[in-house]
Amino acid sequence: MYVTFHGATREVTGSFHTVDTGNDRIVLDCGLFQGKRKEAEAKNRVLAVDPKGITNLVLSHAHLDHSGRIPMVVKEGFAGGVFCTRATASACEYLLRDSAKIQEGDASYLNYKTARNFMAKLKTGGKTKVSREEMAEIKAMLKKGEHRLNSEAIVDLLHEHQLEVVTPLYSMEDAEDSLSHFHGVPYESSTVIGDNLSCTFYDAGHILGSAMVVLSKSNGSTTKNIMFSGDIGRFNKPIINDPELNFAGEHQDIDLLIMESTYGNRQHEPVQDMKPMLKKVLQETFARGGSVLIPAFAFGRTQEIIYYLHELYMAGEVQRVPVYVDSPLATNITHVFGEHPETYDDDTHETFLENGLNPFNFQHLKFVQTVEESMALNRDTRSHIVIAGSGMCEGGRILHHLRHKIHNDRNTVLIVGYMGTNTFGRQIQEKAEEFESGGRKGLPPMVRFYNKEYPLKANVVTLGGFSAHGDREELYRVLTESNLKIKKIALVHGEEDQAFSFRDFLSDKGFDVLVPYQGQTIHIS
Repeated sequence: MYVTFHGATREVTGSFHTVDTGNDRIVLDCGLFQGKRKEAEAKNRVLAVDPKGITNLVLSHAHLDHSGRIPMVVKEGFAGGVFCTRATASACEYLLRDSAKIQEGDASYLNYKTARNFMAKLKTGGKTKVSREEMAEIKAMLKKGEHRLNSEAIVDLLHEHQLEVVTPLYSMEDAEDSLSHFHGVPYESSTVIGDNLSCTFYDAGHILGSAMVVLSKSNGSTTKNIMFSGDIGRFNKPIINDPELNFAGEHQDIDLLIMESTYGNRQHEPVQDMKPMLKKVLQETFARGGSVLIPAFAFGRTQEIIYYLHELYMAGEVQRVPVYVDSPLATNITHVFGEHPETYDDDTHETFLENGLNPFNFQHLKFVQTVEESMALNRDTRSHIVIAGSGMCEGGRILHHLRHKIHNDRNTVLIVGYMGTNTFGRQIQEKAEEFESGGRKGLPPMVRFYNKEYPLKANVVTLGGFSAHGDREELYRVLTESNLKIKKIALVHGEEDQAFSFRDFLSDKGFDVLVPYQGQTIHIS
């Protein structure tokens, strides 16, 4: 067998690897690259392999950096099955549709900007600025009402004047088509995915439905096993089970482990400290009369925060201010959590289910439905909590909440997840850390978004322990406390400093480890 690493190599997005057996080509994950717009666009449009030549696709979990290009490969001719856990299949029904909506919306807006700027130049001959009245006239030609774009007229104009037309990576129709390829499989149940080739899913403890997957290739009397870790979660976190450590006998001998390394050189705060630390942030913010903004991924992090808040409110440990989940996607994904109680850990069953309680619903929690409701929150001067996307502050409703609250030092921006390099969330995090290290003296740093600069006066607190990724010690625990016998490890899904540091750490412990480069192939003989 030949394993080739095409994505999430020395970076943390765009997970994509292939396993070639001679008779079959299997793809492990098919994720979107997320980062700067132009770089992401260039990487996402290039597929490393011909989709028509893929036998089947195995998906570790539903996060878009692992699943987000599945509609694209289906659009380009992939005819096989997408094998994943049942909860992952359920989550993808919402995540891939939402991704398609974003792709279509981004393309429409970029085309609108091109058309608007072109018409403005026509009006003035490119010499002076258009007047407010002239711009209003241009916008009226390109829009249907105040908020809807006239996409058909915009594209016709661009074609007529031979201007570039931006197309989405895939459409809503493509996303719908891709969902028909999904096959939900129970954990620890072997499924045939090729000629003498099977896959088995084990709980990865990362998010609902996440899996480590073992590919087993039989050749007469011998079997070769490749394990793909997907993203490995933390131990002792609420809601879902811990990463699996007990593997079936036929899957214990691993010829190659493809392992994530997101936090290969980090140590998180202990999980048991997360609720007290969250409590402290809330108490301090409410004492100032402020509100708490939490940028959070719709899948996983939002539900975890809801869970902790529910516990704190039940115990009366914090002021019971309104809690708003301002993300239609997060609302839908929370329903998915409710549909899969079989994945919950014992604590969740004992605390909530056995007492007839829903972990993800309580009196002070409100799921915001409309844009108008979302905007109205900005006029609410009472202390409250807003959980909104996107998790890295690259778009979504969190931005307009930041616009109204980031300049007020009574408020807190609570960062509870990984902020990728070059994202707006990372910028906020780093500028706030520098300001805090100087004692918050002098002028606050400025951050720019929505074409305007804002002073970063709000308190910014990072609670790294909320990460859904295991830290170095937890990743090492999977290697040493499980019953696996591993011949070779390839580290993926980690920025270079994390991956290479983890390689050195594991090498010192006696493991055979490499950090593959993009396009590198390993032969499993």
